[in-house]
Amino acid sequence: MSISNIDNQADLSTVASETTPTSQDILRVRAFLVDLQARICDALEAQERDGGGNATFVPDDWERKEGGGGRSCVLTDGTVIEKAGVMFSHIHVHNLPASATARHPNIAGRKAQAMGVSLVVHPKNPNVPTSHSNVRLFVAEAEGEAPIWWFGGGFDLTPFYPVLADCVHWHQVCHDLCAPFGDHIYADFKQWCDEYFHLRHRDEQRGIGGLFYDDVSTESRGWDFETCFNFMKAVGNGYLDGIMPIFEQRKDMPYTEAQREFQLYRRGRYVEYNLVYDRGTLFGLQSNGRIESILVSMPPLASWHYRFEPAEGTPEFELTDYYLKPRDWLAL
Repeated sequence: MSISNIDNQADLSTVASETTPTSQDILRVRAFLVDLQARICDALEAQERDGGGNATFVPDDWERKEGGGGRSCVLTDGTVIEKAGVMFSHIHVHNLPASATARHPNIAGRKAQAMGVSLVVHPKNPNVPTSHSNVRLFVAEAEGEAPIWWFGGGFDLTPFYPVLADCVHWHQVCHDLCAPFGDHIYADFKQWCDEYFHLRHRDEQRGIGGLFYDDVSTESRGWDFETCFNFMKAVGNGYLDGIMPIFEQRKDMPYTEAQREFQLYRRGRYVEYNLVYDRGTLFGLQSNGRIESILVSMPPLASWHYRFEPAEGTPEFELTDYYLKPRDWLAL
């Protein structure tokens, strides 16, 4: 069974099969992702306008030689948002890279398609955290065989001057969207997020975490395709539920030049993580992906300081001493 060639006029209301996605199922996922990208861009532009800015997302449609393409929407030099990239892609891969087959040797030699929405938002005000979200579907195909598929994604928060109430709110959103899918899902995917977004070379968390999941399928979780898709939708929509209230409360707070410099210093950690550890970045680079879309997650400005050590008792010290450590935020 092959689902690589999809008729865009197919009936999007087709009900998913229990375990094997059809071409119509793939179209329904694609339609959700396209709509999610548009809604996230609209919500972020509204924050920019509310903060007195007029920057908007510039769409960039692109095609891939191997097949597929996407739309990269980028906002730069805003009053509220210094840089944001919200990317949709649906690509076809004829030769899977090592970053994919090393973890899944059973897909070696198969063709594949991958689709998703990935975003990073770098606010200008140091009181507003950097945020990241990604939801994706991967399908590996071979003629005459059932496709091997899985969903992945999540969202996480990287504050510079964190507020405890914001951290609790963020994780409450995570917990609540996971609850319909099982009592243990939030705890499992929160722990996975804490472990995944860890800078091993610094023994430091990238942020306060959130949710991370990968390889979610009937085989791994016992969920049918429709349940997996519903979880993707819950995570995609949950990002907005998590980040918008934080923008509302923090984007107009005053800040000093010293706080701005600390924000740029901490952004350096973000760059380090994305270039050294991030699976999506590695997959994109190894699969001959579109470089501009892969690296759009980089902040416009970042800095590094030799052996910077904040004074004990300062907010800068508290960031790494308290907040950037895995903890049960909902028990505080």
